[in-house]
Amino acid sequence: MSNDRRDFIKKLGTATGAGFLATIPIMSMAEKINSSEITAVDADDKPFTISILQTTDVHCQVHPHDELFWENNKAVFRKTGGYAHLATYLQKERKKNPHTFLIDSGDMFQGSELAVKTTGKAMVPILNALGYDLYLPGNWEVVYFKKAMQTLLGSLNGPKVCANMYHDAGEGKKGELIFPPYYIWNVKGIKIGFVGYTDPLVPVRQSPNYSKGIIYTKAEENLPFYVDVLRNQEHCAYVILLSHLGLSQQISLANMEECKGVDYIFGGDTHERVRIPIECKYAKVVEPGAFGSFVGKLNLTIQNGKVIKDEYSLGEVSADKNPPSAEISALIKNNEQPFAKDIYKIAGYSTVPLYRYFVVENTIDTLILDALKWKVTEVDIVLSNGFRFCPPNTTPDHTGNIPITDGFIYDMLPIDSTVRTGTVNGQQIKDWLEKELNNVFAKNAAERLGGWVIKFKGMQVSFNAFAEKGKRVKDVFVAGLPLDINKTYKICACERDGDPADMLCRMKGVSNAKNTILTLHTVMKEYLAANSPVTPIPAMNAKILDAPQTLLTQVTGVDYQFT
Repeated sequence: MSNDRRDFIKKLGTATGAGFLATIPIMSMAEKINSSEITAVDADDKPFTISILQTTDVHCQVHPHDELFWENNKAVFRKTGGYAHLATYLQKERKKNPHTFLIDSGDMFQGSELAVKTTGKAMVPILNALGYDLYLPGNWEVVYFKKAMQTLLGSLNGPKVCANMYHDAGEGKKGELIFPPYYIWNVKGIKIGFVGYTDPLVPVRQSPNYSKGIIYTKAEENLPFYVDVLRNQEHCAYVILLSHLGLSQQISLANMEECKGVDYIFGGDTHERVRIPIECKYAKVVEPGAFGSFVGKLNLTIQNGKVIKDEYSLGEVSADKNPPSAEISALIKNNEQPFAKDIYKIAGYSTVPLYRYFVVENTIDTLILDALKWKVTEVDIVLSNGFRFCPPNTTPDHTGNIPITDGFIYDMLPIDSTVRTGTVNGQQIKDWLEKELNNVFAKNAAERLGGWVIKFKGMQVSFNAFAEKGKRVKDVFVAGLPLDINKTYKICACERDGDPADMLCRMKGVSNAKNTILTLHTVMKEYLAANSPVTPIPAMNAKILDAPQTLLTQVTGVDYQFT
C-alpha cells in the first residue's frame, strides 16, 4: 500500500465528526487488517483518562480583576482571571493530560469597552491563540446583530455547535440551522458527543432587534433526536450537552425525560459556580462561574470502550499563581493600544467596593440608580435592569479611593442605551413587580429568566421571594407614601432596541413614553464628575422578607451554594 493511501486511512480513522446528520466513513475491521493499520488501542484494555475543560461568560474581561468570594458569611476578594493568565492555567492543564479538550459555552464577544469599540473583533485572535476546541454561542453573541455574530464565530478556528438557532425563513418559519447541532471528539477510538443549546428567550431578554433574523426553539423539542443520533448512530460512549440556558433552566432540563441519554450538562449564562455536580434525574449539571475566574474540569476514566469513572472540579484561575503568557499579553496590548486612552481614563472614584453579585441589591446598581435620579430629577422612580455581568472593582489607587475608569463604565453598562421616560399608574407598577419577581423566584424553574431582581430608586418594596405567584409583593412606597393603584407616576429607564413604543424596562402599556437626549454613559460620567468620590451603599429599596438580603443565587431545591 502506498504511503499516501496509508496516511489517508489514518486520518479517516482518527478524524473528529461533526455536522447536521453527516457521519465520517468508518473503516471495517477487515479493511483495517488488510491495511495493516491495527493500532495498540484495538487490543489495549488499560484505563486512560480524558479531560474536558470549560469556560463561559468571560464577557471580554481580558485583564485580571478583583473577584468576589463568599466565605464565612462575608465577601472577600482575590485577583483572578485575565486571558494571559488563563493561557498559563490552560497550558498547565494540557501538560497534565495530552487528551484534553477545551470548550467555551458563550458570551465571549460582549462586556467591555474593547469589545464594543471593535464590535467583538479584538477577541478573535485571543480566543484562537488559546486553542479552544469547541464553542457554543451565548445569549449576548447577537449583540452586534446576526450577520456580525456569524462573522465573529466563523472567524474562530474551533468548530461551533447549536441545535436551536435557525435562520428565519419568513412568516415565522424556520429555515436551516445556523450552526451544526453536534460535534464528536474521537480520542483513542472513543467518541465523546457534544450537542449545544443556547437561550431561546434571547428575543425577550435582550433588545429584540439584536436577534432579528433568528428563530429559537426550546432544547426539549429536538434534544431526544440528537441524543439518539449520538448514542445509537454514532455510538458515542458519553454525551455532554453544552448549554447557555442558566442554572435553573439547566436543572429543569436535566430532570425532563427528553434529557434521557445525556450524561452531563455543561452550563452557562447565570455565572453560577457549581463546585459539586448537581445530580438530577437524567444528567449531572455544572456551571463554571464567569469572567475567566474559573475553569470547570471533567475527568473521564475510560476502559474497554466505556466510561468507568467521572470526576469534576472547579479550578480558580489565580492571577498570582498563573503568570501571564507573553504571547497573549502582547495580543491584548496590541488590540487595546488604539483605545487605551479612553479605556483607562478615570471618570471618578468610589469609596466602597463595586460589585454586582447579590440577587436583590448591589453597589454597582445603586451607583447607576443614583446617577439617573440625580440627572433626571422630574421623575418619581428610576429603574435599572437586573444585569448580572461586570466583575468587581475594589482596589484603591494612590488617592485611597477606588478608580472608576471609562472602561469600567463599559463593564457595568456595555450597552450605552438611551434614557427614556414615561408614565404608568400604580396598578401597572404592582403587576409589573409581581411579574419581575416571578422571573427571578418562580417555583417552576422553567419560568425563571436569567436575571436578578429589577433595581429601582424612589420606590421601596418589601416582598416574599418564595410566596405564590402573584402574591409576593407585601408593601410598596413611593416618596414615602403607600403606592396608590390609581395614581399616575413618572418613571425613567433605558430604551431597548426593538421594544414596542409603549414598553419600558419590560413594563407594558407605558403612556407618554419618549426618549431623552441622554444616554446611560453620559449620565454616569456627568454624575461622577460632579459627585466623586461616591459612596453607593444599597439603601434596601428592595427588601426580601423570607431570605437573606445577601442572597447570592436564585437556585433552590438542590444541594448548591454560591461561594
